[in-house]
This record gives sequence, structure tokens and C-alpha cells, in this order.
Amino acid sequence: MKWIKDEEFIRGNIPMTKFNVRILTIGYLAIKAGDKLLDIGAGTGSISVEAAFHGVEVWAIEREKEGIDLINKNKNKFGVNVNIIHGQAPKDLPNIKFNKCFIGGSGGNLEQIFSYLDENLEANGILCGNFITLKNLNQFIELLNKYKYSDIETQLIQTSYVDKIGLMKGNNPIFIIKGVKNND
Repeated sequence: MKWIKDEEFIRGNIPMTKFNVRILTIGYLAIKAGDKLLDIGAGTGSISVEAAFHGVEVWAIEREKEGIDLINKNKNKFGVNVNIIHGQAPKDLPNIKFNKCFIGGSGGNLEQIFSYLDENLEANGILCGNFITLKNLNQFIELLNKYKYSDIETQLIQTSYVDKIGLMKGNNPIFIIKGVKNND
């Protein structure tokens, strides 16, 4: 299986899910060809493009114009199809069913997004979120419990890399949280 390296993505001033976190997130989502993924707060589109690269039908929503431009450039660069929505979740999301959902940014609308997913994420669908603040992490976990998700897993990832001159540079620690929507 081929994975896309960070330096291959076209980047701007919009946050991007970095390689190590992206691969773990895709693993938590159990991404496979034929899935229907909703990427909320898609940023540069790294999760969307990576998933589409592996045969997933993807809808990506992003509120920032620069992000929309970057997602378009990246999907074209890698020759994948991503349905792009310029807007805010959940008010601008389509009324279709997904079996996987990733939340990279919520715009402060986590409660409303969970309400949308209650109708639009299929039973046994997987929801995964990445967060850098404890406040958002805690709210996400509370909502997973409120909506009776099962198989909840939480992991803190801290990655670092060695730069060109040999200095170790740390990235922000990222919480990855996953839950499975129950049948009812």
C-alpha cells in the first residue's frame, strides 16, 4: 500500500494532518475501498486525498477559501475524486449516508455535528476525530457517550522529526479518538 508523504502535498497556511497522525487516523477509520467518508474541517485535504487514493468515495467540507483551493489542487495533483463543499458543518452538509466520518475541525459545532451524524452516519459506522485541545477532546468524548457510541479509543500522539541541519523539531501533540455508532 502506498502512502502520500507530507512534502508531496501542496500546502498553504491551512493546517494539515501530518503523515504519522494521518496514517493512524486512516487506520482507526479502518478505511477500505468502497467506503463513503465525510471529512469535516478538511483543511488541505490530506485525509480526503489519502482516503480517495485508496478507493474511498469522499465528501470534504471546509469553510476557508484557501483550504478549498488547496483541496482542489491536491485532488488534481493525485488524480483522485473528492466531492468538495465550501461551507460550515453541519448546515451545509448533504443529506446522504456515510459509513465513515473524520472530524479535523468543527468550527465549535460538535454538538450539532453529532446530531447530523445521528441521522447520516450508518449503524456500525466509524467516527474519528483529531484534537489538540483538552476542551474539544473532552466534549468529543462526552458526545460519543451521549450518543452511545461503542469501542471508544483515545490515543495521544507526539511526533518529532529531524530537520535538515540535524535538530529535532516537535509537532503539536494530537489526540486521536474513535468510536463506533451503535445499531439503534
